[in-house]
Amino acid sequence: MELKKFVDQLPIPPIIKLKKNPHNNPYVVRMIQARHRFHKNLPKTKVWAYQGTVPGPTIEVEKDQPIYVKWENKLPNKHFLPVDTTIHGAMDTPEVRTVVHLHGSSSRPASDGHPEAWFTRNFRQTGPEFVTQTYEYPNRERATALWYHDHTLGITRLNVYAGLAGLYLIRDEEEKALPLPKGEYEVPLIVQDKSFNPDGSLFYPSQPSNPSPDLPFPSIVDGFFGDTMVVNGKVWPFLEVEPRKYRFRLLNASNSRAYLFQFSNSQSFFLIGTDGGLLEHPIEVQSLQVGSAERIDIVVDFSKLQGETIILQNQYELGNPIGDVMAFKVTKQLNEKDHSQVPSILSKIDRIPLKAVKKVRHLTLDETQDEYGRPMLLLNGFEWDDPVTETPLLDSIEIWELENKTEGGHPIHIHLVNFLVLGRRENSGKIRKRIPTDFGLKDTVTVNALETVRIIMRFKPYAGKYVWHCHKLEHEDHDMMRPLTIKNPDDH
Repeated sequence: MELKKFVDQLPIPPIIKLKKNPHNNPYVVRMIQARHRFHKNLPKTKVWAYQGTVPGPTIEVEKDQPIYVKWENKLPNKHFLPVDTTIHGAMDTPEVRTVVHLHGSSSRPASDGHPEAWFTRNFRQTGPEFVTQTYEYPNRERATALWYHDHTLGITRLNVYAGLAGLYLIRDEEEKALPLPKGEYEVPLIVQDKSFNPDGSLFYPSQPSNPSPDLPFPSIVDGFFGDTMVVNGKVWPFLEVEPRKYRFRLLNASNSRAYLFQFSNSQSFFLIGTDGGLLEHPIEVQSLQVGSAERIDIVVDFSKLQGETIILQNQYELGNPIGDVMAFKVTKQLNEKDHSQVPSILSKIDRIPLKAVKKVRHLTLDETQDEYGRPMLLLNGFEWDDPVTETPLLDSIEIWELENKTEGGHPIHIHLVNFLVLGRRENSGKIRKRIPTDFGLKDTVTVNALETVRIIMRFKPYAGKYVWHCHKLEHEDHDMMRPLTIKNPDDH
């Protein structure tokens, strides 16, 4: 289905500002089936949505003000996307299950959204003992953009694609004091790729493109790549802007697609923050690689572009329709003089001393095949159900060397912690230059094909059961995810 580009205005998701609240009076967020118009020439499409909107509402909180959220599953009992019952989590379980992960949050295990801590409509569940509906979010992080999304074992790819994702912004006084663009000049951009059936419904493949006769139906695919770009729930939208600086909080919420973002006029822009908040100093760039689940905080100056239209592009796909992401039309009049700036000093990132490292782990990203001959990606050669092998001590510091032995990139996400990228090298040993986003705090890092990335982190503030995984959702659902148990030294 061919849809005209840049005919729908970019919508801004509704903002919910949540204040500190007690456990016995949680905020309620419902997951419901709704209908959403992705393009003016499409009929309304069936989606699953937090509070009925796609993407979900942007939640705003203040640093160090803990909140309690009750996540209510009000979804139907049958999925509208193809469920493969041959993969972990989807065997002998209800077809529709949900669990919410606040991605980037240092939450207790019971509030982390463990993939096995799922529940069904009206909180029916048969998962482990830490299944809960009411989650505590301490909000100890620096000012940053987290995001919340479904994390259910075996069907994460389907639930997120159906619409279960939204931004979560933490504010603090340090950030508020900076002269960055604010208010209407700070704009969220939640980028996804989708495909649509002729009737306007969401298309998700029920089989690989060349299925073998003995393949189960439906069957998981190795990755989903849509033919249509969607930003904030609209297909190829446009945003009218003033000739001034804007701050964009950009999230790659695509199932599998990585982007190399650039502007059609090749203009430079400033990277000011990554997954874990502000950089120490801005970095001027002309393009940025962003894998699935990664966030970038950028400032773009339109002041010399009055009357022009600039396209945000994906350099990896130039020449294809999805090489275009959205348009910026510099057609609005300047409301008032732009006093915003990108200061040369943004923040301070606490460095972890290398001499404090207690353990170095060398972990591989591998490709094999499952019993049906389908590609199966694994971490360190283990499947999800294999015994836990990553068991750092609480408050200990480790370096992980992530060696990608495959021909594709993998965005690796580690729950609970932020980490710093120490370096990249080809697996042959040749040192590679760090990319701009490597200079900030991260919770997800793309390990490119045949590359090793070294990261350093401190495992705190909680002990317990967490996970680490590839954030290509098709890979995550098909066993590229492993348990991570943080052990309390007092228990030894």
